[in-house]
Amino acid sequence: MAKALVLNATYQPLCIVPVRRAVNLVLRAKAEIMEQVDGEFFRSEKLAIPVPAVVKLNYFVKVPHRVRATLSKKAVFLRDDFQCQYCGSPAENVDHITPRSKGGSHTWDNVVASCKPCNSRKENRFPHEVGLTLRRKPGTPRDSLFLILSGGKLHPTWEPYLLPAG
Repeated sequence: MAKALVLNATYQPLCIVPVRRAVNLVLRAKAEIMEQVDGEFFRSEKLAIPVPAVVKLNYFVKVPHRVRATLSKKAVFLRDDFQCQYCGSPAENVDHITPRSKGGSHTWDNVVASCKPCNSRKENRFPHEVGLTLRRKPGTPRDSLFLILSGGKLHPTWEPYLLPAG
């Protein structure tokens, strides 16, 4: 089933819904279509509505509690663009910068994606002990990562609303 991204009136990502729900929001004048699926329409006898990929609510919805992305291998790979944070090659493993055996925690700022050669080279040591340096400092991802993980496949038109620029 196709899905659509729903944005708050402030362009903040709220949730991912089935495309039929997004069309219902548009038909009831609760949202407007920001991005559409090229060349696809829902048609009736008197109406043709583009299939929405992104809709923006016409009113602000207060979100009392934001769900944070759970620290997982998939989430770390998404945050690090599926690249080894030591050499830039495709990542296959998750590595603790400060090894857990040496007091390192299993938190967003201590976990990075790494390739097998870099992970094997580092083993149970600190990166500087084996001549490795991080390409960028790890940290907690934006709230939108949770939406990406829950939404499954990322539609290309969602990227400007979910992923950080540059």
